Amino acid sequence: MARLKVEKRSRLIQAAMKVTHQHGFRATALADIAKEARIPLGNMYYYFKTKDEIGNVIIQQRLSRLRTLLHELDKADSPKERLCCFVQIKIDDRDRLARSGCPVGTLCSELHKRSGAVAKKATVLFAEALAWLEAQFKALGKGAESRGLAVHLLSATQGVSLLAHAFHDPRLISIEAARLKKWIRAL
Repeated sequence: MARLKVEKRSRLIQAAMKVTHQHGFRATALADIAKEARIPLGNMYYYFKTKDEIGNVIIQQRLSRLRTLLHELDKADSPKERLCCFVQIKIDDRDRLARSGCPVGTLCSELHKRSGAVAKKATVLFAEALAWLEAQFKALGKGAESRGLAVHLLSATQGVSLLAHAFHDPRLISIEAARLKKWIRAL
């Protein structure tokens, strides 16, 4: 019985991540998530009472994925290689980004429009990415410039994701990513 509860909760979380990414957090109803997870709506309330609870779980899931990803990138041999690998993620995901936008960027943007505790928690997603990027630039010896360089790189990758989505053109990501990698290698 306990395993079934864990499985249902996991299906609801995965469904919530998928549906809110596709349709937006605000536009997604609890019924939409239950339907995607193939779980009766009444059962949904057993696991999540409010959309804010779901928002918190989505943030935690995205944060866990980000940490895992950054841990994998840390295995690269040099800070430049790690930064290029960070950019490569956008290239690898360009079709989905052009179709649906960045799951982290769109979630954070949408949550901050309505403010509240969940929006404040979502900030950690960008904060951790910035801290990691800043550490890479510091390892390159960029000192006081590191924070600004990290902001520039994160802004560029988020911006091109937004443009690719707006124009439904994954090539924009390929073009900008190549430019960013060239910039990183020249540092």
